[in-house]
Amino acid sequence: MGVRGLQGFVARVCPDACQMVDLREMAEKHRIDHPDSPPVIVVDAMSCVRHWYTPESWVCGGQWREYLVILQDFINAFMAAGIKLVFYFDGVVEEKKRDEWIKRRMKNTEEIARLFRFIKTHRKQPGREMFVLPSALPTFTRYALKSLGQKTVCTLQEADFEVAAYGLQHNCIGILGQDSDYLIYNTCPYFSIENLRLDKLATVMYSREVLCQVLGISLTHLPLFACLLGNDIVPESMLEGFWHKCLTTSPHRSNSYNRRTNILLSVANYISKIPCSYSSLKHLEEIIPLGSDKTLLCRGVNSYLLPGQQSPWIPPNVTNCQVLSLQQQSSLCQDKEIFQLAKEQHIQSENFSVFNILSHGGIECSNSLEDDCDTEIPGQALIYRPARQHIYSILLESGKGGTYPLVKEWCVYFGNPLRQPDLIQPVQPSVTGGTPNLKTLWLAKGPDVEKQRYSTFLACFHLQDEMEELQALEAPVAGFCCLLAYLMMQVSSLSLEDLNAFLALILCLKGKSAAQLTGLQV
Repeated sequence: MGVRGLQGFVARVCPDACQMVDLREMAEKHRIDHPDSPPVIVVDAMSCVRHWYTPESWVCGGQWREYLVILQDFINAFMAAGIKLVFYFDGVVEEKKRDEWIKRRMKNTEEIARLFRFIKTHRKQPGREMFVLPSALPTFTRYALKSLGQKTVCTLQEADFEVAAYGLQHNCIGILGQDSDYLIYNTCPYFSIENLRLDKLATVMYSREVLCQVLGISLTHLPLFACLLGNDIVPESMLEGFWHKCLTTSPHRSNSYNRRTNILLSVANYISKIPCSYSSLKHLEEIIPLGSDKTLLCRGVNSYLLPGQQSPWIPPNVTNCQVLSLQQQSSLCQDKEIFQLAKEQHIQSENFSVFNILSHGGIECSNSLEDDCDTEIPGQALIYRPARQHIYSILLESGKGGTYPLVKEWCVYFGNPLRQPDLIQPVQPSVTGGTPNLKTLWLAKGPDVEKQRYSTFLACFHLQDEMEELQALEAPVAGFCCLLAYLMMQVSSLSLEDLNAFLALILCLKGKSAAQLTGLQV
Protein backbone atom coordinates (compact mmCIF):
# COMPACT_ATOMS: atom_id res chain seq x y z
CA MET A 1 0.00 0.00 0.00
CA GLY A 2 2.80 2.42 0.86
CA VAL A 3 2.30 5.71 2.68
CA ARG A 4 -1.01 7.44 1.95
CA GLY A 5 -0.53 10.74 0.18
CA LEU A 6 3.26 10.47 -0.22
CA GLN A 7 3.22 9.89 -3.98
CA GLY A 8 0.96 12.91 -4.54
CA PHE A 9 3.05 14.98 -2.13
CA VAL A 10 6.19 14.28 -4.15
CA ALA A 11 4.46 15.29 -7.39
CA ARG A 12 3.00 18.53 -5.97
CA VAL A 13 5.52 19.75 -3.40
CA CYS A 14 8.79 18.18 -4.63
CA PRO A 15 8.62 18.40 -8.44
CA ASP A 16 12.43 18.24 -8.59
CA ALA A 17 12.18 14.71 -7.13
CA CYS A 18 10.27 13.64 -10.27
CA GLN A 19 12.82 13.48 -13.05
CA MET A 20 11.93 12.31 -16.57
CA VAL A 21 14.50 9.70 -17.63
CA ASP A 22 15.31 7.79 -20.81
CA LEU A 23 15.54 4.11 -19.88
CA ARG A 24 17.56 3.33 -23.04
CA GLU A 25 20.23 5.81 -21.95
CA MET A 26 20.25 4.38 -18.41
CA ALA A 27 20.63 0.85 -19.82
CA GLU A 28 23.52 1.96 -22.04
CA LYS A 29 25.27 3.62 -19.09
CA HIS A 30 24.81 0.44 -17.06
CA ARG A 31 26.40 -1.64 -19.84
CA ILE A 32 29.44 0.67 -19.88
CA ASP A 33 29.79 0.66 -16.08
CA HIS A 34 29.01 -3.07 -15.66
CA PRO A 35 30.04 -4.92 -18.85
CA ASP A 36 29.60 -8.32 -17.14
CA SER A 37 25.92 -7.89 -16.19
CA PRO A 38 22.99 -6.97 -18.46
CA PRO A 39 20.69 -4.09 -17.43
CA VAL A 40 17.72 -5.44 -15.45
CA ILE A 41 14.51 -3.76 -14.32
CA VAL A 42 12.55 -5.54 -11.59
CA VAL A 43 8.80 -5.08 -12.13
CA ASP A 44 6.23 -4.89 -9.33
CA ALA A 45 3.68 -6.66 -11.51
CA MET A 46 0.74 -6.24 -9.12
CA SER A 47 0.91 -2.45 -9.46
CA CYS A 48 1.29 -2.72 -13.27
CA VAL A 49 -1.62 -5.04 -14.13
CA ARG A 50 -4.24 -2.27 -14.41
CA HIS A 51 -1.91 -0.38 -16.77
CA TRP A 52 -1.40 -3.45 -18.96
CA TYR A 53 -5.07 -4.42 -19.18
CA THR A 54 -6.52 -1.96 -21.69
CA PRO A 55 -9.18 -3.92 -23.71
CA GLU A 56 -12.32 -1.80 -23.97
CA SER A 57 -14.92 -4.38 -22.88
CA TRP A 58 -13.33 -4.82 -19.47
CA VAL A 59 -16.60 -5.60 -17.64
CA CYS A 60 -17.01 -8.78 -19.68
CA GLY A 61 -13.37 -9.78 -19.15
CA GLY A 62 -11.74 -12.67 -20.95
CA GLN A 63 -9.82 -10.84 -23.72
CA TRP A 64 -6.96 -13.29 -23.36
CA ARG A 65 -5.38 -13.00 -26.80
CA GLU A 66 -5.65 -9.21 -26.80
CA TYR A 67 -4.00 -9.16 -23.38
CA LEU A 68 -1.17 -11.43 -24.54
CA VAL A 69 -0.45 -9.05 -27.43
CA ILE A 70 -0.34 -6.07 -25.02
CA LEU A 71 2.10 -7.93 -22.74
CA GLN A 72 4.25 -9.03 -25.68
CA ASP A 73 4.45 -5.43 -26.96
CA PHE A 74 5.49 -4.29 -23.47
CA ILE A 75 8.23 -6.92 -23.29
CA ASN A 76 9.43 -6.23 -26.83
CA ALA A 77 9.92 -2.51 -26.12
CA PHE A 78 12.37 -3.33 -23.32
CA MET A 79 14.04 -6.18 -25.21
CA ALA A 80 14.75 -3.78 -28.10
CA ALA A 81 16.72 -1.65 -25.63
CA GLY A 82 18.57 -4.71 -24.29
CA ILE A 83 16.78 -4.50 -20.93
CA LYS A 84 15.84 -7.71 -19.14
CA LEU A 85 12.65 -7.71 -17.05
CA VAL A 86 11.96 -9.74 -13.89
CA PHE A 87 8.30 -9.76 -12.81
CA TYR A 88 7.33 -10.08 -9.13
CA PHE A 89 3.86 -11.06 -7.88
CA ASP A 90 2.40 -11.13 -4.37
CA GLY A 91 2.37 -14.74 -3.22
CA VAL A 92 1.20 -14.40 0.35
CA VAL A 93 -0.84 -12.21 2.70
CA GLU A 94 1.23 -11.77 5.86
CA GLU A 95 -0.82 -11.98 9.06
CA LYS A 96 0.57 -8.65 10.30
CA LYS A 97 -1.07 -7.06 7.22
CA ARG A 98 -4.33 -9.01 7.38
CA ASP A 99 -6.36 -6.02 8.61
CA GLU A 100 -5.15 -3.94 5.68
CA TRP A 101 -6.00 -6.79 3.24
CA ILE A 102 -9.55 -6.97 4.67
CA LYS A 103 -9.96 -3.17 4.40
CA ARG A 104 -8.99 -3.29 0.73
CA ARG A 105 -11.37 -6.18 0.03
CA MET A 106 -14.25 -4.25 1.60
CA LYS A 107 -13.35 -1.20 -0.49
CA ASN A 108 -13.28 -3.36 -3.64
CA THR A 109 -16.70 -4.80 -2.72
CA GLU A 110 -18.14 -1.25 -2.62
CA GLU A 111 -16.54 -0.40 -6.00
CA ILE A 112 -17.99 -3.54 -7.60
CA ALA A 113 -21.48 -2.84 -6.15
CA ARG A 114 -21.28 0.69 -7.61
CA LEU A 115 -20.27 -0.79 -10.98
CA PHE A 116 -23.30 -3.11 -11.10
CA ARG A 117 -25.64 -0.29 -10.07
CA PHE A 118 -24.32 1.76 -13.00
CA ILE A 119 -24.82 -1.10 -15.47
CA LYS A 120 -28.40 -1.72 -14.29
CA THR A 121 -29.25 1.99 -14.43
CA HIS A 122 -27.58 2.89 -17.74
CA ARG A 123 -27.57 -0.50 -19.54
CA LYS A 124 -23.98 0.00 -20.62
CA GLN A 125 -20.43 -0.36 -19.38
CA PRO A 126 -19.05 2.64 -17.46
CA GLY A 127 -15.89 4.50 -18.44
CA ARG A 128 -12.39 3.70 -17.30
CA GLU A 129 -12.84 5.87 -14.19
CA MET A 130 -14.84 2.99 -12.64
CA PHE A 131 -12.39 0.31 -13.83
CA VAL A 132 -12.18 -2.83 -11.69
CA LEU A 133 -9.72 -5.60 -12.54
CA PRO A 134 -11.41 -8.63 -14.20
CA SER A 135 -11.58 -11.61 -11.83
CA ALA A 136 -8.26 -13.38 -11.14
CA LEU A 137 -6.37 -11.22 -13.65
CA PRO A 138 -3.14 -11.04 -11.57
CA THR A 139 -3.07 -14.85 -11.34
CA PHE A 140 -3.60 -15.27 -15.08
CA THR A 141 -1.01 -12.56 -15.78
CA ARG A 142 1.66 -14.70 -14.08
CA TYR A 143 0.93 -17.56 -16.45
CA ALA A 144 0.70 -15.21 -19.44
CA LEU A 145 4.17 -13.81 -18.75
CA LYS A 146 5.59 -17.30 -18.22
CA SER A 147 4.11 -18.40 -21.56
CA LEU A 148 5.92 -15.42 -23.14
CA GLY A 149 9.25 -16.66 -21.76
CA GLN A 150 9.59 -14.13 -18.93
CA LYS A 151 11.08 -14.71 -15.48
CA THR A 152 8.22 -14.45 -12.99
CA VAL A 153 8.61 -14.74 -9.23
CA CYS A 154 5.82 -15.39 -6.76
CA THR A 155 6.83 -14.07 -3.34
CA LEU A 156 7.05 -15.83 0.02
CA GLN A 157 6.29 -12.55 1.80
CA GLU A 158 5.08 -9.04 0.99
CA ALA A 159 6.05 -8.31 -2.63
CA ASP A 160 7.43 -4.78 -2.14
CA PHE A 161 10.10 -6.08 0.27
CA GLU A 162 11.23 -8.83 -2.12
CA VAL A 163 11.18 -6.43 -5.09
CA ALA A 164 13.32 -3.89 -3.21
CA ALA A 165 15.71 -6.62 -2.01
CA TYR A 166 16.09 -8.09 -5.52
CA GLY A 167 16.72 -4.65 -7.01
CA LEU A 168 19.48 -3.94 -4.47
CA GLN A 169 21.15 -7.37 -4.50
CA HIS A 170 21.20 -7.71 -8.31
CA ASN A 171 22.29 -4.15 -9.04
CA CYS A 172 19.17 -3.50 -11.13
CA ILE A 173 18.88 -0.20 -13.00
CA GLY A 174 15.56 0.29 -11.26
CA ILE A 175 12.17 -0.84 -9.96
CA LEU A 176 9.11 -0.28 -12.16
CA GLY A 177 5.87 0.07 -10.21
CA GLN A 178 3.55 2.49 -8.41
CA ASP A 179 3.97 2.16 -4.65
CA SER A 180 5.36 4.91 -2.44
CA ASP A 181 7.10 2.29 -0.25
CA TYR A 182 9.78 2.23 -2.97
CA LEU A 183 10.60 5.81 -1.93
CA ILE A 184 11.26 4.53 1.60
CA TYR A 185 13.42 1.45 0.95
CA ASN A 186 17.13 2.17 0.47
CA THR A 187 17.38 0.34 -2.84
CA CYS A 188 17.87 0.97 -6.57
CA PRO A 189 16.01 3.82 -8.40
CA TYR A 190 12.21 3.79 -8.52
CA PHE A 191 10.47 4.28 -11.90
CA SER A 192 6.78 5.10 -12.40
CA ILE A 193 4.57 2.73 -14.43
CA GLU A 194 1.85 5.42 -14.50
CA ASN A 195 4.14 7.84 -16.35
CA LEU A 196 5.76 5.27 -18.65
CA ARG A 197 5.85 6.22 -22.34
CA LEU A 198 6.41 2.83 -23.95
CA ASP A 199 7.05 4.28 -27.41
CA LYS A 200 9.91 6.43 -26.09
CA LEU A 201 10.84 4.13 -23.19
CA ALA A 202 10.82 7.16 -20.91
CA THR A 203 9.27 7.61 -17.48
CA VAL A 204 9.51 9.49 -14.20
CA MET A 205 12.25 8.48 -11.78
CA TYR A 206 11.56 9.46 -8.18
CA SER A 207 14.51 10.73 -6.15
CA ARG A 208 14.72 9.79 -2.48
CA GLU A 209 17.58 12.24 -2.00
CA VAL A 210 15.58 15.24 -3.29
CA LEU A 211 12.56 14.18 -1.21
CA CYS A 212 14.80 14.15 1.89
CA GLN A 213 16.20 17.61 1.04
CA VAL A 214 12.67 19.06 0.83
CA LEU A 215 11.65 17.36 4.10
CA GLY A 216 14.87 18.33 5.90
CA ILE A 217 15.68 14.74 6.88
CA SER A 218 18.17 12.04 5.81
CA LEU A 219 17.66 8.70 4.07
CA THR A 220 18.08 7.08 7.49
CA HIS A 221 14.94 8.86 8.70
CA LEU A 222 12.69 7.56 5.90
CA PRO A 223 11.56 4.23 7.50
CA LEU A 224 10.57 6.02 10.74
CA PHE A 225 8.93 8.82 8.71
CA ALA A 226 6.79 6.20 6.89
CA CYS A 227 5.76 4.53 10.15
CA LEU A 228 4.80 7.84 11.78
CA LEU A 229 2.53 8.65 8.83
CA GLY A 230 0.83 5.24 8.97
CA ASN A 231 1.50 2.22 6.80
CA ASP A 232 0.58 -1.47 6.59
CA ILE A 233 2.04 -2.12 10.06
CA VAL A 234 1.31 1.08 12.04
CA PRO A 235 -2.40 2.07 11.66
CA GLU A 236 -3.16 5.74 10.99
CA SER A 237 -5.88 5.66 13.67
CA MET A 238 -3.17 5.41 16.37
CA LEU A 239 -1.31 8.47 15.12
CA GLU A 240 -3.93 11.26 15.14
CA GLY A 241 -2.83 12.61 18.53
CA PHE A 242 0.83 12.59 17.51
CA TRP A 243 0.03 14.41 14.24
CA HIS A 244 -1.87 17.08 16.18
CA LYS A 245 1.19 17.61 18.38
CA CYS A 246 3.45 17.90 15.31
CA LEU A 247 1.07 20.31 13.54
CA THR A 248 0.88 22.68 16.50
CA THR A 249 4.68 22.97 16.83
CA SER A 250 5.71 22.96 13.17
CA PRO A 251 6.90 26.16 11.44
CA HIS A 252 6.19 24.58 8.02
CA ARG A 253 2.39 24.67 8.18
CA SER A 254 0.76 26.51 5.30
CA ASN A 255 -2.85 27.37 4.52
CA SER A 256 -2.08 26.79 0.85
CA TYR A 257 -1.53 23.06 1.58
CA ASN A 258 -4.14 20.44 2.44
CA ARG A 259 -4.09 18.80 5.88
CA ARG A 260 -2.28 15.65 4.70
CA THR A 261 0.54 17.70 3.15
CA ASN A 262 0.90 19.71 6.37
CA ILE A 263 1.02 16.45 8.36
CA LEU A 264 3.85 15.11 6.15
CA LEU A 265 5.88 18.32 6.55
CA SER A 266 5.20 18.54 10.31
CA VAL A 267 6.13 14.91 11.02
CA ALA A 268 9.35 15.35 9.01
CA ASN A 269 10.15 18.52 10.99
CA TYR A 270 9.54 16.67 14.29
CA ILE A 271 11.83 13.71 13.55
CA SER A 272 14.56 15.92 12.04
CA LYS A 273 15.14 17.29 15.55
CA ILE A 274 15.51 13.98 17.41
CA PRO A 275 18.71 11.88 17.55
CA CYS A 276 18.82 8.80 15.25
CA SER A 277 18.91 6.23 18.05
CA TYR A 278 17.01 3.32 19.53
CA SER A 279 16.29 5.39 22.68
CA SER A 280 14.53 7.99 20.47
CA LEU A 281 12.36 5.23 19.01
CA LYS A 282 11.56 3.89 22.50
CA HIS A 283 10.56 7.41 23.57
CA LEU A 284 8.21 7.69 20.57
CA GLU A 285 6.67 4.32 21.45
CA GLU A 286 5.91 5.69 24.91
CA ILE A 287 4.24 8.93 23.74
CA ILE A 288 2.17 7.41 20.93
CA PRO A 289 -0.85 5.32 22.05
CA LEU A 290 0.10 2.10 20.21
CA GLY A 291 -2.41 -0.03 22.10
CA SER A 292 -1.27 -3.36 23.51
CA ASP A 293 1.61 -3.77 21.03
CA LYS A 294 4.37 -1.36 22.02
CA THR A 295 6.75 -2.86 19.43
CA LEU A 296 4.79 -1.60 16.38
CA LEU A 297 7.22 1.21 15.54
CA CYS A 298 10.24 -1.03 15.94
CA ARG A 299 8.63 -3.68 13.74
CA GLY A 300 7.57 -1.07 11.22
CA VAL A 301 11.06 0.42 10.85
CA ASN A 302 12.54 -3.07 10.77
CA SER A 303 10.26 -4.06 7.88
CA TYR A 304 12.04 -1.55 5.61
CA LEU A 305 15.51 -2.97 6.28
CA LEU A 306 16.74 -5.10 3.38
CA PRO A 307 19.13 -8.05 3.91
CA GLY A 308 22.52 -6.76 5.11
CA GLN A 309 21.18 -3.32 6.09
CA GLN A 310 21.19 -1.84 9.61
CA SER A 311 19.48 1.14 11.16
CA PRO A 312 20.39 3.37 14.12
CA TRP A 313 16.72 3.13 15.18
CA ILE A 314 17.07 -0.65 15.68
CA PRO A 315 19.67 -2.34 17.95
CA PRO A 316 22.02 -4.55 15.88
CA ASN A 317 21.11 -7.60 18.00
CA VAL A 318 17.48 -7.45 16.79
CA THR A 319 17.24 -10.02 13.99
CA ASN A 320 15.50 -8.84 10.83
CA CYS A 321 12.03 -10.35 11.06
CA GLN A 322 11.69 -10.18 7.26
CA VAL A 323 14.62 -12.58 6.87
CA LEU A 324 13.18 -14.88 9.52
CA SER A 325 9.89 -15.15 7.65
CA LEU A 326 11.77 -16.56 4.65
CA GLN A 327 12.87 -19.47 6.81
CA GLN A 328 9.32 -20.50 7.63
CA GLN A 329 8.75 -24.23 7.91
CA SER A 330 5.68 -26.27 7.33
CA SER A 331 3.43 -26.77 10.31
CA LEU A 332 1.13 -29.20 8.47
CA CYS A 333 2.94 -31.19 5.78
CA GLN A 334 5.34 -33.85 7.18
CA ASP A 335 7.39 -34.61 4.06
CA LYS A 336 10.32 -32.20 3.60
CA GLU A 337 10.85 -33.16 -0.05
CA ILE A 338 7.22 -32.35 -0.92
CA PHE A 339 7.34 -29.12 1.08
CA GLN A 340 10.53 -27.99 -0.66
CA LEU A 341 9.12 -28.84 -4.09
CA ALA A 342 5.92 -26.89 -3.34
CA LYS A 343 8.03 -23.92 -2.21
CA GLU A 344 10.16 -23.97 -5.39
CA GLN A 345 7.09 -24.26 -7.62
CA HIS A 346 5.44 -21.40 -5.72
CA ILE A 347 8.43 -19.09 -6.22
CA GLN A 348 8.60 -19.99 -9.93
CA SER A 349 4.85 -19.30 -10.37
CA GLU A 350 4.18 -22.91 -11.37
CA ASN A 351 1.23 -23.49 -9.07
CA PHE A 352 -1.28 -21.45 -7.14
CA SER A 353 -1.92 -21.48 -3.37
CA VAL A 354 -0.49 -25.00 -2.81
CA PHE A 355 2.50 -23.76 -0.82
CA ASN A 356 0.32 -21.47 1.32
CA ILE A 357 -1.91 -24.43 2.20
CA LEU A 358 1.06 -26.65 3.05
CA SER A 359 3.01 -23.98 4.96
CA HIS A 360 0.32 -22.34 7.07
CA GLY A 361 -2.94 -24.10 6.25
CA GLY A 362 -4.65 -21.11 4.68
CA ILE A 363 -5.87 -19.67 1.41
CA GLU A 364 -7.10 -16.27 0.20
CA CYS A 365 -9.70 -15.62 -2.47
CA SER A 366 -10.03 -11.94 -3.38
CA ASN A 367 -12.95 -10.07 -4.95
CA SER A 368 -14.63 -11.27 -8.15
CA LEU A 369 -16.84 -9.22 -10.47
CA GLU A 370 -20.04 -10.52 -8.90
CA ASP A 371 -23.38 -8.84 -8.30
CA ASP A 372 -24.20 -9.27 -4.62
CA CYS A 373 -27.84 -8.41 -5.37
CA ASP A 374 -28.19 -11.46 -7.64
CA THR A 375 -29.42 -14.12 -5.22
CA GLU A 376 -29.86 -16.81 -7.90
CA ILE A 377 -26.14 -17.48 -8.38
CA PRO A 378 -23.95 -18.01 -5.30
CA GLY A 379 -20.49 -16.43 -5.17
CA GLN A 380 -17.73 -18.30 -6.98
CA ALA A 381 -15.88 -18.78 -3.66
CA LEU A 382 -18.82 -20.90 -2.45
CA ILE A 383 -19.41 -22.65 -5.80
CA TYR A 384 -15.87 -24.03 -5.90
CA ARG A 385 -15.59 -24.83 -2.18
CA PRO A 386 -16.54 -28.55 -2.54
CA ALA A 387 -13.77 -28.95 -5.16
CA ARG A 388 -11.30 -27.17 -2.87
CA GLN A 389 -12.25 -29.48 0.01
CA HIS A 390 -11.24 -32.45 -2.14
CA ILE A 391 -7.97 -30.76 -3.09
CA TYR A 392 -7.21 -29.97 0.57
CA SER A 393 -7.59 -33.64 1.50
CA ILE A 394 -5.05 -34.63 -1.17
CA LEU A 395 -2.56 -31.93 -0.18
CA LEU A 396 -2.78 -32.36 3.57
CA GLU A 397 -3.27 -36.14 3.86
CA SER A 398 -5.00 -37.41 6.98
CA GLY A 399 -3.10 -37.87 10.21
CA LYS A 400 -3.59 -40.53 12.86
CA GLY A 401 -7.19 -41.63 13.12
CA GLY A 402 -7.94 -40.40 9.60
CA THR A 403 -8.49 -36.78 10.64
CA TYR A 404 -7.45 -33.75 8.60
CA PRO A 405 -6.38 -30.32 9.85
CA LEU A 406 -8.97 -27.63 9.12
CA VAL A 407 -8.06 -25.12 6.38
CA LYS A 408 -8.44 -21.36 7.00
CA GLU A 409 -10.24 -19.75 4.06
CA TRP A 410 -10.27 -15.95 3.70
CA CYS A 411 -12.75 -15.75 0.83
CA VAL A 412 -14.74 -12.73 -0.32
CA TYR A 413 -18.43 -13.51 -0.88
CA PHE A 414 -21.75 -11.83 -0.08
CA GLY A 415 -22.51 -11.89 3.64
CA ASN A 416 -18.96 -12.67 4.77
CA PRO A 417 -17.69 -9.83 7.02
CA LEU A 418 -14.14 -11.31 6.99
CA ARG A 419 -13.80 -10.92 10.75
CA GLN A 420 -12.21 -14.36 10.91
CA PRO A 421 -11.45 -17.13 8.41
CA ASP A 422 -13.93 -19.86 7.53
CA LEU A 423 -12.56 -23.13 8.93
CA ILE A 424 -13.07 -25.74 6.23
CA GLN A 425 -12.98 -29.51 6.65
CA PRO A 426 -11.08 -31.36 3.88
CA VAL A 427 -13.18 -34.09 2.22
CA GLN A 428 -11.73 -37.16 0.54
CA PRO A 429 -12.73 -37.49 -3.14
CA SER A 430 -14.14 -40.74 -4.46
CA VAL A 431 -11.16 -42.27 -6.28
CA THR A 432 -11.24 -45.91 -7.39
CA GLY A 433 -8.67 -47.78 -5.31
CA GLY A 434 -8.36 -44.88 -2.85
CA THR A 435 -6.60 -41.50 -3.07
CA PRO A 436 -2.90 -41.86 -3.86
CA ASN A 437 -0.54 -39.89 -1.61
CA LEU A 438 0.88 -36.57 -2.68
CA LYS A 439 4.40 -37.92 -3.19
CA THR A 440 3.10 -40.50 -5.68
CA LEU A 441 1.00 -37.95 -7.54
CA TRP A 442 3.83 -35.44 -7.83
CA LEU A 443 6.97 -37.50 -8.19
CA ALA A 444 6.19 -41.03 -9.43
CA LYS A 445 6.40 -41.86 -13.15
CA GLY A 446 4.75 -44.32 -15.51
CA PRO A 447 1.41 -44.88 -17.31
CA ASP A 448 -0.33 -46.20 -14.18
CA VAL A 449 0.55 -43.04 -12.25
CA GLU A 450 -0.61 -40.86 -15.19
CA LYS A 451 -3.97 -42.64 -15.02
CA GLN A 452 -4.09 -42.16 -11.23
CA ARG A 453 -3.36 -38.43 -11.62
CA TYR A 454 -6.14 -38.02 -14.18
CA SER A 455 -8.74 -39.94 -12.18
CA THR A 456 -7.82 -38.09 -8.96
CA PHE A 457 -8.10 -34.75 -10.76
CA LEU A 458 -11.54 -35.66 -12.13
CA ALA A 459 -12.70 -36.95 -8.74
CA CYS A 460 -12.04 -33.49 -7.25
CA PHE A 461 -14.79 -32.20 -9.60
CA HIS A 462 -17.11 -35.22 -9.15
CA LEU A 463 -16.34 -36.34 -12.73
CA GLN A 464 -14.49 -39.62 -12.18
CA ASP A 465 -17.13 -41.51 -14.21
CA GLU A 466 -16.47 -39.37 -17.32
CA MET A 467 -12.78 -40.23 -17.61
CA GLU A 468 -12.97 -42.07 -20.94
CA GLU A 469 -14.87 -39.28 -22.72
CA LEU A 470 -12.67 -36.51 -21.30
CA GLN A 471 -9.42 -38.30 -22.15
CA ALA A 472 -10.47 -38.28 -25.81
CA LEU A 473 -10.34 -34.44 -25.81
CA GLU A 474 -7.22 -32.28 -26.08
CA ALA A 475 -6.10 -31.10 -22.65
CA PRO A 476 -7.29 -27.42 -22.77
CA VAL A 477 -10.77 -28.46 -23.96
CA ALA A 478 -10.94 -31.26 -21.39
CA GLY A 479 -10.01 -28.82 -18.60
CA PHE A 480 -12.67 -26.38 -19.78
CA CYS A 481 -15.29 -29.16 -19.92
CA CYS A 482 -14.41 -30.23 -16.36
CA LEU A 483 -15.02 -26.74 -15.02
CA LEU A 484 -18.19 -26.32 -17.07
CA ALA A 485 -19.68 -29.67 -16.04
CA TYR A 486 -18.86 -28.93 -12.40
CA LEU A 487 -20.42 -25.46 -12.69
CA MET A 488 -23.65 -26.84 -14.20
CA MET A 489 -23.91 -29.40 -11.39
CA GLN A 490 -23.29 -26.85 -8.63
CA VAL A 491 -25.52 -23.99 -9.87
CA SER A 492 -29.09 -25.11 -10.56
CA SER A 493 -30.15 -21.70 -11.93
CA LEU A 494 -27.84 -21.93 -14.97
CA SER A 495 -29.80 -22.55 -18.20
CA LEU A 496 -29.19 -24.23 -21.55
CA GLU A 497 -28.51 -20.75 -22.99
CA ASP A 498 -25.76 -20.26 -20.41
CA LEU A 499 -24.26 -23.62 -21.34
CA ASN A 500 -24.33 -22.76 -25.04
CA ALA A 501 -22.67 -19.40 -24.37
CA PHE A 502 -19.84 -21.07 -22.47
CA LEU A 503 -19.37 -23.67 -25.21
CA ALA A 504 -19.32 -20.99 -27.90
CA LEU A 505 -16.47 -19.33 -26.03
CA ILE A 506 -14.18 -22.36 -26.34
CA LEU A 507 -15.33 -23.61 -29.76
CA CYS A 508 -16.17 -20.57 -31.89
CA LEU A 509 -13.34 -18.20 -30.97
CA LYS A 510 -10.60 -20.73 -31.67
CA GLY A 511 -8.18 -19.65 -34.37
CA LYS A 512 -9.23 -16.00 -34.37
CA SER A 513 -6.46 -13.41 -34.07
CA ALA A 514 -6.32 -10.77 -31.35
CA ALA A 515 -7.24 -8.12 -33.95
CA GLN A 516 -10.35 -10.07 -35.04
CA LEU A 517 -11.41 -10.58 -31.42
CA THR A 518 -10.92 -6.87 -30.66
CA GLY A 519 -13.45 -6.06 -33.40
CA LEU A 520 -16.18 -8.33 -31.99
CA GLN A 521 -19.24 -6.57 -30.63
CA VAL A 522 -20.42 -7.39 -27.11
